[in-house]
Amino acid sequence: MVRTRIAPSPTGKDVHVGSISTGLMNFAWAKKNGGQFIIRIEDTDQTRIVPGGEKKMLETLEKIGLHADESPLIGGPYIPYRQSERLTIYKKYAEELAANGKAYYCTCKPERLDAMRKKQQAEKKIPKYDRHCYTIQKEVKEEIAKGSKFVIRLLIPDTEVTFTDLIRGTVTMTGSNLDDQVLLKSDGFPTYHLGVVVDDHLMKITHVIRGEEWLPSTPKHIILYEAFGWEIPFYAHVSLLRNPDKSKLSKRKNPVWTSEYLEKGIFPEALLNYLALMGWSHPEGKEIFTLDEYVAAFDLKDVQTTAPVFDPVKLEWMNGEYIRKVQNSKLKVQICEFYKNELSESVVEKSIPIIKERIKKLSDYLPLCDFLFHPPSTYAVDMGPRKQLLGQASKKLESITDWSVKSIGDTLMEACKDSGLKTGEFFMILRVAITGKKISPPLNESMEILGKDECLTRINVLIN
Repeated sequence: MVRTRIAPSPTGKDVHVGSISTGLMNFAWAKKNGGQFIIRIEDTDQTRIVPGGEKKMLETLEKIGLHADESPLIGGPYIPYRQSERLTIYKKYAEELAANGKAYYCTCKPERLDAMRKKQQAEKKIPKYDRHCYTIQKEVKEEIAKGSKFVIRLLIPDTEVTFTDLIRGTVTMTGSNLDDQVLLKSDGFPTYHLGVVVDDHLMKITHVIRGEEWLPSTPKHIILYEAFGWEIPFYAHVSLLRNPDKSKLSKRKNPVWTSEYLEKGIFPEALLNYLALMGWSHPEGKEIFTLDEYVAAFDLKDVQTTAPVFDPVKLEWMNGEYIRKVQNSKLKVQICEFYKNELSESVVEKSIPIIKERIKKLSDYLPLCDFLFHPPSTYAVDMGPRKQLLGQASKKLESITDWSVKSIGDTLMEACKDSGLKTGEFFMILRVAITGKKISPPLNESMEILGKDECLTRINVLIN
């Protein structure tokens, strides 16, 4: 059975959109092949853990629609799914490697390691451990017996490591350039390298689909698999997302946390749709498609190696397309829920036909329609010199018995002719009087929603 996973670390406030992008590929590949998608929490770097980060991450993954078959929340046959709860497992396997001569104990102090690396750098050598402790294992074990702190290091063989990446093809790296990686730290926690290999093996992960930043570490992982005598999974390394200026995606330029987009009113399905296009194209050239359609069409062989551009502007455009496809009744509910049900449901319902083509995310609604709920407190132009004009318009509007879009429009056109002003200038003044803004949803429709009494009150406030 195909089994894929994502293993986020709770070292940020939420899940990075890049992790969602990679997670989406893992999800799609598992589901396309009738397999299972697993979420595992990598929390061994205790110094960087953000309080509440794990809870937020798991909630976001659920909201976005990447539902796991196994996870810390729902469990599964390979519990626990949180690395900090698996320390005895890692210790057992690290000691097994040391006992078999595939790894060794090291008691070097930080001061010695710092001096060693500075010397190597000065000599323009590749910085890596000099195997001092490997040559004196008897003495090292005696030190450990007396209580010295230690780590366990992987003994890297001096051979070439070649593997086939499902996205990048054949990759070859020389073992002599690799450091004898620490596997088990002095605090008993594993490094990423030991943890990921042990967990992927024990959880029967068949395909490791992850970001390209882990490509240089893959030879170490393959060496570990071979040292244990375990079957090596398939690897696929996807390119990292970039800003529109091709720089690395970072929170200094754009939001990177998934919840930040959801909190702006980006639909989860729109965000997944957009991320699906990061490094992959639909075979039929579609830009808008459902998650099920993506799963059906997705193939790892079609993933590109060029760095995909994550453009929030394009994401908002796509979300606007989703908004226009939503039934008005459902959109009403979504807008009301987004604003915590603090808006008049009937006003929202009436306003949807006039704003649906204008908004790209749910958070666009209130800035566009706040005048429907509250009279303007400021005005885009000085309304003092406009009192006479407003008075004429008010009298015309008072005569309307059938307060409808057509009646409002016809009456205002008459008032415009009487004023002697150009149509654009006249309606701009009325728009500002009613909404406070020069730009708003269609004026006649907005006035119909507000009602005759409210419109006349707003105009008369300015006259008086």
